[in-house]
Amino acid sequence: MKRFKHKGSDIPVAKKVIAINAGSSSLKFQLFDMPEETVITKGLVERIGLKDSVFTISVNGEKNEEITDIPNHEVAVKMLLDKLTGFGIISSLDEIEGIGHRVVHGGEVFNESVLITDEVLEKIDELSELAPLHNPANLTGIQAFRNILPNVPAVAVFDTAFHQTMPESSFLYSLPYEYYEKYGIRKYGFHGTSHKYISERAAEMLGRPKEQLRLISCHLGNGASIAAIEGGKSIDTSMGFTPLAGVAMGTRSGNIDPALIPFIMEKTDSTADEVLNVLNKKSGILGVSGFSSDLRDIQDGVEAGNERAELALDVFANRIHKYIGSYASRMNGVDAIVFTAGIGENSLIVRERVLKGLEFMGVYWDPARNTTRGEETFLSYPHSPVKVMVIPTNEEVMIARDVLEKGDI
Repeated sequence: MKRFKHKGSDIPVAKKVIAINAGSSSLKFQLFDMPEETVITKGLVERIGLKDSVFTISVNGEKNEEITDIPNHEVAVKMLLDKLTGFGIISSLDEIEGIGHRVVHGGEVFNESVLITDEVLEKIDELSELAPLHNPANLTGIQAFRNILPNVPAVAVFDTAFHQTMPESSFLYSLPYEYYEKYGIRKYGFHGTSHKYISERAAEMLGRPKEQLRLISCHLGNGASIAAIEGGKSIDTSMGFTPLAGVAMGTRSGNIDPALIPFIMEKTDSTADEVLNVLNKKSGILGVSGFSSDLRDIQDGVEAGNERAELALDVFANRIHKYIGSYASRMNGVDAIVFTAGIGENSLIVRERVLKGLEFMGVYWDPARNTTRGEETFLSYPHSPVKVMVIPTNEEVMIARDVLEKGDI
């Protein structure tokens, strides 16, 4: 990481950097003092383009919420910047020296974060066919900031970039090779910023260089993906051409037999788009349980004796368990298994069911330690050859770090 110092001093110069995650109707933000990585404020704008939009910002550690109509992202960005000065969080917009934008899909074009230029924007737009629900929304957020702060360096941080180290044997599908050459059909993987953070933080906690480690990172939220990380590099991951592949998720099916799509189309008199909508929005935990995609509701259902809730929980944990075994084999062993994201950081029962039965590969975990929610910890016994860890993810700080490195500020 680049260090900024006053002349004649070893004290780093603080740089205010804002990390942005723009969705189609939302905008998340965190403002950092870098390189100390101190969070100055954070917040969320919801329901952009709808009536009764919600703007939330942290002021002196307390949540400040305003409900108003925010018609588009540019208005949301202007409101955000006005709040930063209005609440005295910063004295002037000139204090913001860098902006980092999460971009979901970088295809094979981007294997690292990049300074945003007109050419970069064109390429991100071209890649929208690979992420039609995400890249256009990310571009909207980028353009909104460019219109208001045109001279502030901005950096694009791609969800897919970390996985560009996968070998062909991992990312290629066993389809006609020309599909890859002509149409870019391959596994791309997602949650890369999170998996990268986990790999670096795990190395710090283990006191070993990441280049010497074999890690399995389990990013478990409403969207979930598993990554095999060897020597600090992703060598395989569960999500594929889209975030629909891999383990079962909140509403996404994960891997299925592809022949099911035309079969379901015929049986339900549906179009391909309608079946894809079911696979993306009505499957996974929701589809199996029949009543919720929220793991907290499923856990309540299990405690109440709901058999479908029990089945949904088993399906979810079973798929993760299988990926861990597969990736341990892929790397000829594993040094640590890491749980992160909302479910991974907080669900005791999911971690228990995922880990149960892995003793054969050197995973010895302590049920008494599996009581932590949202905090860094080790779940494994000290003598366990394979460590089990919980590390809350921090994608925003990774974005801010990349702004320092790529933004040259």
